[in-house]
Amino acid sequence: MEAVMKEPFAFNPFDEETRRDPYALFARARREHPVYRHEGLPVSSVFLHADCQAILRDPKTWSSMFPTPPGFTAEDVPRSMLVTDPPEHARLRGLVSQAFTPKRVRELAPRIEAIAHELLDDALARREVDLVEALTYPLPVIVIAEMIGVPAADRARFKAWSDALVAPLGSVFFAEPSPEMVAEQRRLRAELEAYFVRLVEDRRRSPADDLLTGLVQAELEGSRLAFDELLAMLILLLVAGNETTTNLIGNAVLELLAHPAALAALRNDPTLVGPAIEEVLRFSSPIQMDPRIATRDVALQGVTIPAGEFVLCWLGSANRDETVFEHAATFDIRREKQGHLAFGFGPHYCLGASLATLEAEIATRVLLGRTRSFRRVDGAPLPIHPSIVFRGVTSLPILLEPA
Repeated sequence: MEAVMKEPFAFNPFDEETRRDPYALFARARREHPVYRHEGLPVSSVFLHADCQAILRDPKTWSSMFPTPPGFTAEDVPRSMLVTDPPEHARLRGLVSQAFTPKRVRELAPRIEAIAHELLDDALARREVDLVEALTYPLPVIVIAEMIGVPAADRARFKAWSDALVAPLGSVFFAEPSPEMVAEQRRLRAELEAYFVRLVEDRRRSPADDLLTGLVQAELEGSRLAFDELLAMLILLLVAGNETTTNLIGNAVLELLAHPAALAALRNDPTLVGPAIEEVLRFSSPIQMDPRIATRDVALQGVTIPAGEFVLCWLGSANRDETVFEHAATFDIRREKQGHLAFGFGPHYCLGASLATLEAEIATRVLLGRTRSFRRVDGAPLPIHPSIVFRGVTSLPILLEPA
């Protein structure tokens, strides 16, 4: 018998079919190309859990201090804590970390629940809704807006800003930004900065009990926070405070619809909601990729990564690694062993992880409690997030049957 020729391995993270269901390709990558060099580019993709974890925990070897992309200036890309290394990263993170401690986050639970009920009141009155528009987007935006101290009434503007800011994320590793993209990102940043400058000036005159006031006071102390750092922090909190959670809640609903037995189990036993959200984080990770840059030549799985080149840690693959998770390709809301990397790992572990998890748990619990059933309006393919960094849909038409 003739040997069957295996198709050459290729990984294009922008391919729509791959983005909709990357998992078979991820599984093959883990077996055959755990570190995959993208031809002609200073970029390698990393697919194994152990390798991703090792990279994310080691900022000395794998830095988050990315160079300014071509076409942009340093002023265009102010240094948020996302793109700094220790000790600078620890200084910036320390200024906001108190607002995101598990205790402070738990105190927000009654307010998050009240918001979820208000949103469901409106959604159930309409019965047929786009769940992204009705619940998965507004819930986290209202929460982060209230925490920062910005009017929730501005959430439509936040959605427009946030969507446009994150749409091209990840593309810079594969192609130079177009002049149009550079101009658009500059315009967005200028609009956001002008918006926040007005709020900052207001807090200088009239302090309040919110995160914005705390940041303004740190900025006024001089040594702790420069004004451009303050603006970068506010923009990061606004975008990060909604993007991951919106996708997490949407992915939870999609996975429950795809796994009716899990949905029935949750309806019978709401105490399973917490483990179910952990399983959604693992199985359908809202953030699929986390990049770093090599500070020195490094050998990884037999591949040499030269200093100054990028690695893309594919969290969506790491979280399906068969050597870490038993029956990794099975969606199991009773899974006991966790250890997923959905929120990253190491010094950049997501600051808002406990908040995102709580919001998703409450949204899911309230949705289940307020409905007898819910289902997709039709079987049409859903529009996917424009950025390769994220896994999620931007619209989810759904029919709700009230409880």
